[in-house]
Amino acid sequence: MEIDIRELETYQELAHDGAQSAAKSLSQLTGISTRVQVTDVSLMNSTDLEYEFIGDEFAGVNIDLSGEMSGEIVLAFDEQGRSAITDTLVPADDPEKKKSSIEEVGNIMTSGFVDGWANYLEAKIKSSPPTYIQGTGTDILPTSTTEDERHLFVFRSRVEASQDSVNEPIDFRILLVPDSTSLERSLEPQTDKIISLEKLEVFNEMTKEGAKKAATNITSMTGIETTVNISRLSLVPIEDIPTEVGNKRFVGTVMKFKGKFSGYLVILFDQPSGRAVVDSLVPMETDEQWGDIEQGALKELGNIMTSGFIDGWANVLNAEIKHSPPEFVADTGSGVLTPITTQIAQSDDHAFLLDSSIQTNSDKVFTCQMLALPRRDELEQALDDLLIENSGNTRVDPDDLF
Repeated sequence: MEIDIRELETYQELAHDGAQSAAKSLSQLTGISTRVQVTDVSLMNSTDLEYEFIGDEFAGVNIDLSGEMSGEIVLAFDEQGRSAITDTLVPADDPEKKKSSIEEVGNIMTSGFVDGWANYLEAKIKSSPPTYIQGTGTDILPTSTTEDERHLFVFRSRVEASQDSVNEPIDFRILLVPDSTSLERSLEPQTDKIISLEKLEVFNEMTKEGAKKAATNITSMTGIETTVNISRLSLVPIEDIPTEVGNKRFVGTVMKFKGKFSGYLVILFDQPSGRAVVDSLVPMETDEQWGDIEQGALKELGNIMTSGFIDGWANVLNAEIKHSPPEFVADTGSGVLTPITTQIAQSDDHAFLLDSSIQTNSDKVFTCQMLALPRRDELEQALDDLLIENSGNTRVDPDDLF
């Protein structure tokens, strides 16, 4: 299947507009102020998508779509958001009415989301009555995502909301999962910016394998058992990327890479994880939290992680990719990413963001996020060349490359 990247960008923008419409509807219904943080279109499998909803309780609605665009929409509120909405609309302690209020709000919000797609396609899109959903993980996911392990294009919006009576921000997510037939019809080539979905899938799998190698390198160097919990490839407006990472403080490394295609690789540890890594690598007490010794330890680890990560790309693309020495960073996620996206924005308005999350299943607190930002046109060309050079090997088994 070949897809038109510019059409995919248009659909991402439609999803963003739809999220804004849904957020506005919520504000009008409840008085809760809202702000769309980020909307992207991600290529991911159901396991990675499920991970986003594990741990916290969500409630919302599932709606089936039919017509020119068929598929499913899930609108999910976190527990804080669910309580804020139901307490506003149903002050009395009536569980059934509170449940109905979520269905009503979800129905109104998703109507605005779908209308933009219908107007763009100049066609009718029908929505089923909303089905109430509540739970974590697969309890919340669109049912189509749990049927198999195929890659799916998922339009994801995260909206932050606030209310005077609530001390912390609340958020809800909108997931749109079109079925493959209608999406293929919608994304059929209109311009010369064509890319193979199969090759994107292969590249995404290579990235995940690279993240697994990086996680293995962390374990071998520090003794901290790690695993890759999520890996996805997203098409994101460049201006949204710093918001995607957020304002949490991190330490880590930034590296440039170049070769068949170029870009940036960012490795971010949250502060406790960074400290745990340094303590494992530098078995001595130092007077500074992030002095030369600590920075050197993280840069050494970042260098080894990067090599394992990028080797997978070089293998599948049959090309050399080199990276620069790592630069130590200590800042908020958005503070680290803003200078990078400013550089990329000089030539692109959207970017492919490869996002892998490494965590531990042990008692130790540990999270690490690996973010790759390749130059979009160079990556498109690299994958196009790969089709020419390996036309008989469209679907590559990752096990054959590692």
